[in-house]
Amino acid sequence: MNAITRIATTALLAAGLAACAQQETPQATGPDIVDTAVAAGDFTTLVAAVEAADLTTALKGDGPYTVFAPNDAAFAKLPAGTVETLLLPENRGTLVTLISYHVLDGTVRAGDLGTEPSVATTINGLDLPVDPSSGVVVGGNATVIAADIAASNGVIHVVDTVLMP
Repeated sequence: MNAITRIATTALLAAGLAACAQQETPQATGPDIVDTAVAAGDFTTLVAAVEAADLTTALKGDGPYTVFAPNDAAFAKLPAGTVETLLLPENRGTLVTLISYHVLDGTVRAGDLGTEPSVATTINGLDLPVDPSSGVVVGGNATVIAADIAASNGVIHVVDTVLMP
């Protein structure tokens, strides 16, 4: 192996290890929860809802937070007109309650949930049932389809259904 190949291989290995480390623990710097969701490209409705609820600054804050993030397909399951109605300024309070129901204070990784059903308290003080016994099911009907996505201020778990408080 020549010197250039060795340097390139070492750089690729270091980049791979850095990527693995980012998935195992939240980063001290780098994209926050909102920026991570924007970059993923599959959370446009969630990001619009966070903005309409005026929660962007909070979810870009220090945290740490755990977000059960419904993807765009999850929002598409809602009855026609629901999202548009929620995004109206006069429904901001309802939207804040809904989005806050998807957020826990602190970092909770999938492995931290154990194996027995339990209840987590969301940042708005409501109880959120969590059942990791057969895949992670939250809120009674949403399944975590991607877990432990690291952000600088917490972790994101992608869910396939919008959680209803």
